Amino acid sequence: MKKLVLMAVAIAAVSFASCGNKAADAQKAQQDSIRIADSIAAVQAVEIEAAAQAEADTTATDTLTVTETVVAE
Repeated sequence: MKKLVLMAVAIAAVSFASCGNKAADAQKAQQDSIRIADSIAAVQAVEIEAAAQAEADTTATDTLTVTETVVAE
């Protein structure tokens, strides 16, 4: 009987040890997700800014071409 009680206590101890620290792991995973989301948002902001700048450059070039054509005539 003592062996059965000892075995049950050992199983319970192993079970508690294997389930521990899930809160810390969840918090670390959340922080990693936030960091990754912030990085993605920063990259997207740079891409949007670059696209807007490219569009502005294209518009400026188109305007110069039309102006030069009108002046040349």
